[in-house]
Amino acid sequence: MKSSERNFARRIDLTSLQLFVAVCELGSIGKAAEREFIAASAVSKRLSDLEATVDTQLLYRHSRGVRLTPAGESLLHHARTVLYGLEKMQGELSEYADGVRGHVRIHANISAIVQFLPEDLGAFTREHEQIKIDLEEHLSPDVMQAVSEGAADLGICHVRDSASIGTPLQTLPYREDRLVLVLPHEHPLAGQTEASFADVLDHDIVGLHANSSISLAMQQAAAAAGRPLKLRIQVTGLDAMYRMIDNGLGVGVLPDRAFALMQGVGQLQAVRLTDEWAHRELRIVARDFQALPMTARLLAEHLRASQPPRQPEPLQRATAITDTAAASAPPNVAPNNAPARAQALPA
Repeated sequence: MKSSERNFARRIDLTSLQLFVAVCELGSIGKAAEREFIAASAVSKRLSDLEATVDTQLLYRHSRGVRLTPAGESLLHHARTVLYGLEKMQGELSEYADGVRGHVRIHANISAIVQFLPEDLGAFTREHEQIKIDLEEHLSPDVMQAVSEGAADLGICHVRDSASIGTPLQTLPYREDRLVLVLPHEHPLAGQTEASFADVLDHDIVGLHANSSISLAMQQAAAAAGRPLKLRIQVTGLDAMYRMIDNGLGVGVLPDRAFALMQGVGQLQAVRLTDEWAHRELRIVARDFQALPMTARLLAEHLRASQPPRQPEPLQRATAITDTAAASAPPNVAPNNAPARAQALPA
């Protein structure tokens, strides 16, 4: 390491980096000071010292809070990486001192949280009582972004395209689900056992958030058919969507297991969608499975082992997640969307 690089490393204060990240996440020095239990004036002083250290402005300060400069955007990315590495180091060292314990941060989409994770995480915590799991619900693109940035150790989501993330991710298979059309018993399509999505385009639709994986799939299917979506209402949760459909406000598209779990809430029925995109795969996502702390690797292996036998029906995935990790990925980890081998993750 060059002398100038050593001097720079000595001048960077980790506490200031932590406070800088907190200010960026909350958009306010005052809110960051409150969360970190430190005076706002002390936070402001540390930020000024940090700007002096890097010799450039990191934040635009205004009456409503702060906004990142281009240099601040770059520092935020590197600061998160540094803090993530320190947290991982602390976690692994504590495992040697105290046995396997610690916490795992997971971001997952609503389909995984509603359908599968309660049982799978419950079984894991009963086996590993010393491991704490922090679970947050996000849209699939945001899940992948969080894993890419180090804000989550693992992600559970529908993998589509990581071109906008810019960081190669590794994935493992988790579960499969099938989308079904949910509608009231008196609906014109209610007498059918299956239908194509083209049949749905004549009817009002109750949809999820515009960037959810289900909404994006419906938008693409409608565009391919050259017809508009008659989207009447958009909601943020499957339970709200279910109740809207039950009250005659349209039909909806839900995962089959989510529909089964909500049976009894209203007088609704499911019609199987025959479109290829209605058969979906949830995947476990990480930056590098081999580099994960022991606790996160244990959970990844538990989740992968919890999947039932594959359906005989072949699944053609729509998009691969970047191929740049293929050469460096360990042999037991599926880089991108390649099928995973059966070996266990290394302990």
